[in-house]
Amino acid sequence: MSNIPHVLILGGGFGGLSAANEIRNVLSSSQVKITVIDKKDWFMVGFAKLWIIQGTRTFENSIGSLNELTKKGINFLREEVLQIDLQNKKIKTTTKILPYDFLIIAMGAVLAPEKIPGLLENGMNLYDHNQLIEIHNKLKKIKSGKIVISIMGMPYKCPPAPFEASLLIASMLREKGVRDSVQIHFYSPASITLPAAGLEISQQILSLINSENIIFHDSCKIKSVEKNKLIFQNGEESNFDLLLAIPPHLAPKVVYEAGLAKDDGFIPINRDCETPFENVYAVGDVTTLTVTDTITVPKAGIFAEREAITVAQKKKKKIHSKKESSLFDGKGGCFIESGRGTASLIEVDMFSEPKPSTKLTESTAEHLYEKIEFEKERLSKWL
Repeated sequence: MSNIPHVLILGGGFGGLSAANEIRNVLSSSQVKITVIDKKDWFMVGFAKLWIIQGTRTFENSIGSLNELTKKGINFLREEVLQIDLQNKKIKTTTKILPYDFLIIAMGAVLAPEKIPGLLENGMNLYDHNQLIEIHNKLKKIKSGKIVISIMGMPYKCPPAPFEASLLIASMLREKGVRDSVQIHFYSPASITLPAAGLEISQQILSLINSENIIFHDSCKIKSVEKNKLIFQNGEESNFDLLLAIPPHLAPKVVYEAGLAKDDGFIPINRDCETPFENVYAVGDVTTLTVTDTITVPKAGIFAEREAITVAQKKKKKIHSKKESSLFDGKGGCFIESGRGTASLIEVDMFSEPKPSTKLTESTAEHLYEKIEFEKERLSKWL
């Protein structure tokens, strides 16, 4: 039994679940043993968070259980990863030391609100699943004043999501009949709305949010947060009644300690998703994949999923001793819900020549249906 190669997957998000399922689909339990490790035992498609904020969905109805993986012949271990020992090919968790033959790091990005002084005390974290109900309740109560949505670090997960949040919040306020007495201001450190999507799409997104009277402020770098006040690095200030922040993102601490990423960065990969260490791969939000001098692949679930499929194909070839040639294709898409019962789709091809191509579809009810189906499909396919 012991000569069956062991694939260890750190993280049960888009990248980890996609990798585990793809490898299991092409290689049986007698060919490869697969273990997924995550410190939580549930998976949620990130955009469901906005529905919880909106009040159209509960947390319980938005998650799938990682314990379901065992039905597919995939082991699941709910523990924290304490150490990645690349030299000895071992992973240390809370209670175990696990050897691996192949390692896939899909641990995602960690939200780091503590990097912005005063944020934890004075603002809400739009991306923290523990704060969604509280954000919903605050939005339900608000009758007038100023809501601020602020991106506080780049890169961040799911680039369109904060804009989508602003549109859905505008919609909630409209339904309550208080939209005209509540201002919504949006602050970003970038010079355009969606740098990864390019100027043209950024202009279209700007028009979309402006049409809902959401005011976009570009090139705003946040220094700190005080009670009801944002302080910018250039010394300017802005008041708010409710702050919804997208905090800076970091790689998990064990990734830095293993020497896989430097400083505040992420694990650098190429399109083969390999790290400099033999049989060690990294996919998804924990990575950075450079496309051009100024563009990297966005941190979005669809890219994590496709990178994981690339790695699964490589695994199959490696275990069958075939020459490897799988590359991540860089194709994907993100939905932007309008708050008016419709959504549009940003379609991306990161590696098209001569430069990445992106297009934004019209906002239709059909795209909103596709968005809901996308979530259903992932949950039923993977768990």
